[in-house]
Amino acid sequence: MRIVVLAGGLSTERDVSISTGVLVAEALRKKGHFVVLLDVYTGYEENFCDIDALFEHNYSFADKAEVKESISDLSEVRENRLDKSDSFIGTNVIEICSAADITFLALHGGEGENGQIQATFDLLGIKYTGSGYFGSAIAMNKALTKSVLIQNKISTPIGEKYNSTEEAEKWNYFPCVVKPGSGGSSVGISKAENKEEYRAALKDAFAYEKEIVVERFVSGREFSVGILDGKALPPIEIEPRSGFYDYAAKYQDGATVHTCPADISEEIDSKLRTAAVDTYKALYLDSYARIDFLLDEKNNTYCLEANTLPGMTPTSLLPHEASVEEIEYADLCEKIIEISLKKYEKPKTI
Repeated sequence: MRIVVLAGGLSTERDVSISTGVLVAEALRKKGHFVVLLDVYTGYEENFCDIDALFEHNYSFADKAEVKESISDLSEVRENRLDKSDSFIGTNVIEICSAADITFLALHGGEGENGQIQATFDLLGIKYTGSGYFGSAIAMNKALTKSVLIQNKISTPIGEKYNSTEEAEKWNYFPCVVKPGSGGSSVGISKAENKEEYRAALKDAFAYEKEIVVERFVSGREFSVGILDGKALPPIEIEPRSGFYDYAAKYQDGATVHTCPADISEEIDSKLRTAAVDTYKALYLDSYARIDFLLDEKNNTYCLEANTLPGMTPTSLLPHEASVEEIEYADLCEKIIEISLKKYEKPKTI
């Protein structure tokens, strides 16, 4: 197959996306596919673009990527773009993706995961991996996700959304968790034990987005459940050594202990898998996803969020879960493509 792996972009998760893209492209090439690894933002900026040659020579805009402890400065990416356009989609991206059998979306956060690139590709007839524009848009917005979960009687921490610091002053339950409204990879997320820490957390979250979500802190064990083709993978337990599962804990090797299969009873295992599938369906997701949970001391589950384009980096959770089911990394990449192509055989829905 001819496959474009689309990565990069301008979200706070750019480095995570490139790390995912490099590994996915490498795995698919080993499987015998012709793969172009493309940055959605910079595109292919040479004066002459021979698309057939790009696939034949397995063009890559990056050979490796390191996810640092903090977010990279994106101003340099903007400055180095040759056409200086305001367009999110770079030069020749549409043409190259149109020439592929499918585009593997290795994007994380921002326009790549919130339904905008999905809607654009739908209109242009470009096939891609993962959920469609509707489910992507719902799952990316934490406040909207919470509303849908509550409507579907799926347990989630009590919380509120706020659009200003003044509004957010109404919150008075501690400890709590403060989150940017649509971010990912725990960027801008803070735990606040009191009002002073809460105000600092507000400043941090509002620095990333104009809408935030504040939730009551639920003490318990953290789990994640991958979904492939509507079926749940074994739950994985996440134990950050620092005590909080922030950006650094997610992507720095050794910063977090991942246990899969998790040390839980069959009853809890089944409970988490059922809740994950219910969440997947409630949010109109498709093909694959990863759902995050907390389990309190009374074994109550609380859904935190859904990830429509789960990371595929060396420390990511979905590949770890799949390996327990004896699905190796390269096979998982192919399986995601196979599952995603099925949605183009179904009657069109939202």
